[in-house]
Amino acid sequence: WEQRKVGELTNVLSASRVHKEEWAEDGVPFFRSSDVVSAFKGTENEKAFISVELYEQLAKSSGKLEQNDILITGGGSIGIPYIMPDNKPLYSKDADLIWIKHSANFDSIYLYTYFMSEEFREYLASISHTGTIAHYTIEQVKDTPVRLPSIDEQRKLGNFFVRLDHLITLHQRKLEKLKIVKKAMLENCFPKNGEKVPKFRFSGFTEDWEQRKLSDLVDVCSGRDYKHLYEGMIPVYGAGGYMLSVSEALSYDRDAIGIGRKGTIDKPYVLKAPFWTVDTLFYAVPEHPECLDFIHDVFQIIDWKKKDESTGVPSLSKEAINDTNVMVPKIDEQIIIGGFSARIDHLITLHQRKLEKLKIIKKSFLEKMFV
Repeated sequence: WEQRKVGELTNVLSASRVHKEEWAEDGVPFFRSSDVVSAFKGTENEKAFISVELYEQLAKSSGKLEQNDILITGGGSIGIPYIMPDNKPLYSKDADLIWIKHSANFDSIYLYTYFMSEEFREYLASISHTGTIAHYTIEQVKDTPVRLPSIDEQRKLGNFFVRLDHLITLHQRKLEKLKIVKKAMLENCFPKNGEKVPKFRFSGFTEDWEQRKLSDLVDVCSGRDYKHLYEGMIPVYGAGGYMLSVSEALSYDRDAIGIGRKGTIDKPYVLKAPFWTVDTLFYAVPEHPECLDFIHDVFQIIDWKKKDESTGVPSLSKEAINDTNVMVPKIDEQIIIGGFSARIDHLITLHQRKLEKLKIIKKSFLEKMFV
């Protein structure tokens, strides 16, 4: 592979300036650094536009973005790339986004991939005197070194990462859809405030739900310090999840719902026995173990932030949990609802793990390709 500078391979420039008062309600998309960052993360950003007339006028002097051109952020979050997917009109913000023209000297997808590598991140850090870069300028982009194999190898490597990114996007979308399904399930399988039956109900169940206090449904227990224990096989959980493993358990055979006592109080999760919890985590043991998944759903639909009794770090008390009123059906309906919800949770966990593995695979390849 040979090392070249980006400026030796192609033209590096930026668009002509567009003032905010020239933005429009619709027309040609106007990309800023925040749009590139959102595209990179797969999230939504509030759109900006300029008129078609202004676009055509400015394009006469600055040119038009074309398929396989690369935009890279020069302000805000530095060095985030975006590759033009097609020739549809799009205009970019001057200085905020540096414009790298596609060229026969390199494969654009390969260069885009390089901008995601640890090698490039280390280069950005090396040209900063403070550890962070306020701006990544046209001249700095031109001077950026990049190692290039042959064009054929660049294309094969680029296509490999395209397929990997496609898999990551696929699992990300599936995960988002499953989370929407779970949210809809919690909204529709439990009664609204003041109502006695939910909007959606499994066949065979018609009786009204009853109001109960959580103290009737669970035994709320306190976590304890674990530092006197030896290292072992029993997981220790805090408000943020698993921490480490020790030699003893607070609960050897009773599953529970963990909920933060301090700090994170609004993310309850299932604890499978045996386990130990620290003193910042309560564990609520269901009166009926077979209703664990239903009780988990109940804990998820409660607005725990409204139970916060602190003036600083969010906190809950046993009394606040025990005194909370909830609507519940008969045991057999609780089991059906909980089982349905648990299957959705299982699919969410499955896709989260697949997504994490794919991201680890991508990170590993990026590290091994550019060393």
